[in-house]
Amino acid sequence: MLKRFLAVSLLLLTTISQAKTLTDIRQRQVVIPDHPQRIVIGEGRMIYTLALVEEGNPVKRVVGWPADLQHFDKQTWNNYVARFPEIASIPIIGQSNFADISVEKVIALHPDVVILPVYAKKQPNQDQFELQLGQAHIPLVYVDFRVDQLNNTVPSLRILGEVLDDQPKAEKFIAFYRQHMAVISDRLKAAAPASPSVMLQLHLGRKAECCTTVGHGNLADLITYAGGHNIAAGKFPAVFGQISPEVLIAANPDIYLATGMAGPDTPESLQLGPQVSRQSAQQSFVQSLSKDAIISSLPAVRNGKTYAVWQNLYLSPWHLLVAEFFAKTFHPEIFGDVDPQHTLDEMNRDFLTVKETGTFWTGVKASPF
Repeated sequence: MLKRFLAVSLLLLTTISQAKTLTDIRQRQVVIPDHPQRIVIGEGRMIYTLALVEEGNPVKRVVGWPADLQHFDKQTWNNYVARFPEIASIPIIGQSNFADISVEKVIALHPDVVILPVYAKKQPNQDQFELQLGQAHIPLVYVDFRVDQLNNTVPSLRILGEVLDDQPKAEKFIAFYRQHMAVISDRLKAAAPASPSVMLQLHLGRKAECCTTVGHGNLADLITYAGGHNIAAGKFPAVFGQISPEVLIAANPDIYLATGMAGPDTPESLQLGPQVSRQSAQQSFVQSLSKDAIISSLPAVRNGKTYAVWQNLYLSPWHLLVAEFFAKTFHPEIFGDVDPQHTLDEMNRDFLTVKETGTFWTGVKASPF
């Protein structure tokens, strides 16, 4: 009897020593295994962040994910599958986002831990999802790189470092990220320049009506951080909303920005991303602008103050490239030596296994209309 008691006690002690408690980005205390080998992620595009903190194949421990990467970023999907063909065999647990993730499929995969992103809008089945995972004794960890990036990116990177049991690599990128972001904030604080007015249109050309934009959070916060004044600020309560043509024309922004994410196989759309050439990006941007009579008539467009960035950049710590591009665009006199392409080259050299060589931003210097 004593031997059995000692054996059970040793097993319990071993189990405890192989687990740890962390605080996720929603301030939840979560007990996770020390070295998880089976991870489910709630967004395929989390691969952008995992690529910065996981050696080799960034999803080598992922045993389930939604299909949003294939649907919304086929370029990155193609690049990573070409390098790591086993990625194509990862089971799919939902089509595009958390709202259609199957908790039954997640539980059936027997993951050591599930990592979910925080979304701008809480999904209606989130509480039930958490409850069912809890009943199955599967730990759930939240991170946030897309809603409140300026406050949550660094702690979320630390959380990932803890989950993956590789804090040194996470800390290495955190130092890199902080250094580049501090250049922007420090120079703007010292120079205190006037803020140009900025209009940001999401997914240029995807919708017929003008204009889908962001009022606060994610890209709107990056506009402010880089020293711009977002004309959509305070115009609607949600993160995303519409600016009418009348409001846009009346605001007469100094700078017009757009986002797009079509690949080379979609020539009729704004092309940006890992497989797009500079020439294709610029030509497709001009073509997309020409289709919109309201946008193409803006003085900012006619005066060559119009630019576009890859939509998917804001979903991860890669948003530091957006912040640098915005800062250089808004205040070229202050950030003449800042080069987001050089920053990307550093990321390729120091962090990324699959190198990024596409086109992630573009502009039209002189009016083509």
